[in-house]
Amino acid sequence: MKAKILIVISILIAGCSMSNIHDRNLNIVKSTYVGKDSKENAENLMSHLHENVVWIEADGFPLAGRYVGKESVKEGVFGRLLQLWSHYEVNIEHYVYSGDSVVALGTYSGVYRKTGKAFEARVAHHWTIKDGKIVAFEQFVDSVSVVEATY
Repeated sequence: MKAKILIVISILIAGCSMSNIHDRNLNIVKSTYVGKDSKENAENLMSHLHENVVWIEADGFPLAGRYVGKESVKEGVFGRLLQLWSHYEVNIEHYVYSGDSVVALGTYSGVYRKTGKAFEARVAHHWTIKDGKIVAFEQFVDSVSVVEATY
């Protein structure tokens, strides 16, 4: 009887531990969207990125490509976003998470600086977190309206 109770307690503790990891992973991802401004969100993101993060911007998106490492993401993605777009925002409406994966669903909006054209586009972000660090990111976006804003 004692052995059965110990097994049940061990399972409950393991479940609570996994729940804490899931919640921690969700909170890491949320912190990259819910800051008081874009600068705070970027700082939160950079503090959680693994040094060798693999970051994928969707094919068809103006920044499409694979970026490896924190500096590559900082310069190649966020530096370029600031140069090309004004009022660039992402509004996340829903999160789905399990284990090391968090998916954020929402809408991008912004204005392309050269044309002055605004856009809105649906987006999904898939984040992978290991040991408290973001090791991978992949963007899925309906990029038609984004591209149309650039010409």
